[in-house]
Amino acid sequence: MRHAITLVTLLVASFVQADNNWHEKALVLDAHADVEIPGRESRYVGDDGKSQVSPEKMRAGGMDAVVLTIAVGPGPRNEEGYAEARLRAEEELQSVLDMTSDPVDDIVLVLTGEQLVAAHEQSQLAIILGLQNVRILGGDVDALKHYYSRGVRVFALTHMGHNDFADSSRPVYIAELGRHEPEEEHGGLSDLGREAIQLINQMGGIIDVSQLSKAATLEVLALSTAPVIASHSNARAMTDVSRNLSDEELDKIAEGGGVVHVAPFRGYLYDSNDESLDLNIRAARVRAGVKEDYLYPFELYWEIEDPRAQRVFLDEISRLLGRGTVDMMVDHIDYIVNRVGIDHVGIGTDFNHGSGVEGFQNASEAMNVTRVLAERGYSQEDIAKIWGGNFLRVFNVVQEE
Repeated sequence: MRHAITLVTLLVASFVQADNNWHEKALVLDAHADVEIPGRESRYVGDDGKSQVSPEKMRAGGMDAVVLTIAVGPGPRNEEGYAEARLRAEEELQSVLDMTSDPVDDIVLVLTGEQLVAAHEQSQLAIILGLQNVRILGGDVDALKHYYSRGVRVFALTHMGHNDFADSSRPVYIAELGRHEPEEEHGGLSDLGREAIQLINQMGGIIDVSQLSKAATLEVLALSTAPVIASHSNARAMTDVSRNLSDEELDKIAEGGGVVHVAPFRGYLYDSNDESLDLNIRAARVRAGVKEDYLYPFELYWEIEDPRAQRVFLDEISRLLGRGTVDMMVDHIDYIVNRVGIDHVGIGTDFNHGSGVEGFQNASEAMNVTRVLAERGYSQEDIAKIWGGNFLRVFNVVQEE
C-alpha cells in the first residue's frame, strides 16, 4: 500500500511539473484588463490596493502580457461629454505610459507581434494598449489615428450604452432624457462605425467586438478585411446574457480567423437555465428598483441612487451567483473549442472591472487555469494557443493586411 501511495504521489508531482513547464514556455497573455490608476480609489483593486494585473501579480502567476484597455463608460453625447471622456482616457493612457517608462518594473509597451515575442523571449513583461468606447471621438473618425500613434493597437467601438458609431449589447439609462435607450439605435453600425472599421483595418489595428450588439458584431465581421477578436466574451449558449456571444457570432468570428477570449466573470458564467436562480435574480432586481429586464444579473446597478441600497443589491446578486470557479470558465472554453476549434479561443480576464472566480481572482493565479486545461486533456500545444498563441496570430495578420 505504501508503494502504491508513493507511486500516486510521484505521478501527481510529475503532472504538476509538466503543467508548470507548459505554463512557463507558453506566451501567457490576458486579452483584456481595465486600467487602474495608482492611488485612485477603486472598488476593483486587490486587498493590497493594487491592480489585479500589477507587475508583481503577473510575475507571480507567470503571466507574460496583458492588453490594458483605456475604457470610458456611457455619458452625454455632446461636446462637454466628449471632452470629459477624453480627459479620463488621457489619464488612463498616461498612467500606462508612465508604467512602461519606469525601469524598476521592466515592462515594455509592444506595438507589434514581433515585439511581443521578443519581450517574452527576454522575460520582460509586455503591455498592449487597448481602447474601449469610441464615444470619446465625438464624430471624428480620424481621431482613431491619434490613439494609434500613441500606441493603441486594440479597438472596441462600444462599452455600456450606444454611441454615434455602434449599438451596444447593454443599453443604458440616459439621465438627461429621463429614459432608457432603445434596444437598438442604428440596427448595428452607423456610417461612422463603418468608416471606423475600415480605418482600423487600414492602420493595422485589432478590432474587438466585445460589448457590441449582435447585429453590430455581425456587421463588423462582414466588413472587416482582417480577423477580429472578442477580448472578453463567453458563450451565450452556456450563459444566456446579452454580453455573451451567440453560436452564429462564434461561427462567424472563427470563419474570419478570429479569436474569442473567455472571461472568469461570474455574470458571464452562471447557469442561466437554472429556473430558481433566474427567478431569484429577477426578484432581487425588482426589490432594488431595477426595472429594465436585461439579461445580465449585475446590470444597471449604477442606477440605484442610494449607495447602501446599491451595495445590498450587489451583495445579494453575488450571494446568488456564488464565487464561480475556474472549471466554469473552462466549460465555456470547451464549448467554443468544440464548436469552432482550438485556433479560435483565448483568455481575456476583464480584471479590474469586477471579474474573478475562485482560483483565478488575479494574475497571480493564472497557473490554475493551465492546470485545469491540462486536466481536461488539452495538450501543451493547445494550451499555448489558448493562452496567447491565437491572439499573436491575429496580431501578426492584421499588421500584414
